[in-house]
Amino acid sequence: MTTVNVSVQSNSRAVLQPRDVLELLKPVTWFPPMWAYMCGAVSSGVVLGDHLGVLLVGIVLTGPLACATSQAVNDWFDRHVDAINEPNRPIPSGRIPGRWGLGIALTWSLLTLAVAAVLGRWGFAATVVGLLFAWAYSMPPVRLKQNGWFGNLAVGLSYESLAWVTGAAVLLATVGAGPDARILVVALLYGLGAHGIMTINDYKSIEGDRAMGVRSLPVQLGPERAARVCCAVMLVPQLAVLGLLMAWDRPLQVVLLAAFIIAQVPAMGRWLTAPRALAPWYNGTGVTAYVSGMLTSAFALRGLAG
Repeated sequence: MTTVNVSVQSNSRAVLQPRDVLELLKPVTWFPPMWAYMCGAVSSGVVLGDHLGVLLVGIVLTGPLACATSQAVNDWFDRHVDAINEPNRPIPSGRIPGRWGLGIALTWSLLTLAVAAVLGRWGFAATVVGLLFAWAYSMPPVRLKQNGWFGNLAVGLSYESLAWVTGAAVLLATVGAGPDARILVVALLYGLGAHGIMTINDYKSIEGDRAMGVRSLPVQLGPERAARVCCAVMLVPQLAVLGLLMAWDRPLQVVLLAAFIIAQVPAMGRWLTAPRALAPWYNGTGVTAYVSGMLTSAFALRGLAG
C-alpha cells in the first residue's frame, strides 16, 4: 500500500450549515433503495391506494433516513480517502468539523430506527439489518468496502434486495400475508446485479482507493477488466429474471424486460471503450434501463399475486 499523507481541514465554525449536512447525506444516492422499496410494494399485489401511509413512510425510511445514514457513516470513515478523491466534501473540507460527522451518523441511525418502528416488526427488522450493513461496510475492523467483491455485494443486497423485500413484506403484512418465494428470488437477483452498479461508482475514486488500500474492483482488476466483469454481473441476473417471467407466463412483461436488457448492450459497448471516462455517462443511461426493468418485473409479480 502506498503511504500518503492526507489531512482533513479544520474549521472553527461552531454552527453547522443545513446545506452542508444535506450534502453529507447525499440525496442523489437515495433513489436506488426508494425505487426498490416501491418495486417491492408494487410486487406485493396489495392495493397501494389503501395503504398510502405505509408506502410513503417506507419510501422516506429507505431514502432520506436509512440510505442517508449509510452515506454519513461512509463519509466519516472515508474522510481520509475523500481528502484525496473529493477534498471539497463536507468533512475533509472542514465544513463539518471535529467529530460532528460521526455524531450525525449516530443521530441519523437512531432516527431511522425510530421511524422504522412505525412499519411493524418486518420494517423494523429489515431496517436493523440494513443499518448493520451500512456500518459494517465502512467501519473498521469489518470495513467490507476494503474489498470490492464483498463491499459491493453488501450494498447491492441492502439497497436493492432488502429494500424490495421490505416493501413487499410491510404491504403484505397489512393483509396478514408475507412475500412468497417468487418475490424473494427476483429481489435477490436484482440485488446481485446491483453489485455491478456499485462498481461503476468506484471509478470516481480510483486514486484515493489505491493510495489508502481500498481494493475496489477497478483497483484490483484494472478499469478495463473491471468494466467487463461489471457488465456481466449486471446482465446475468437480468437474464435470469427474464427466464423466470417466461416460465411464469408473463408475455407482456417479458417483451418489455427484454427491450430494457437489449437497450443496455450498446450502452455497455460504448462504456467499454473508455470505462473510466464514461462511467458517469453509463451511470445515467444503462442504469436507467436496469431500474426500468425492475419495475417491469414488479408488475409481473403483481399480476401473479392477483
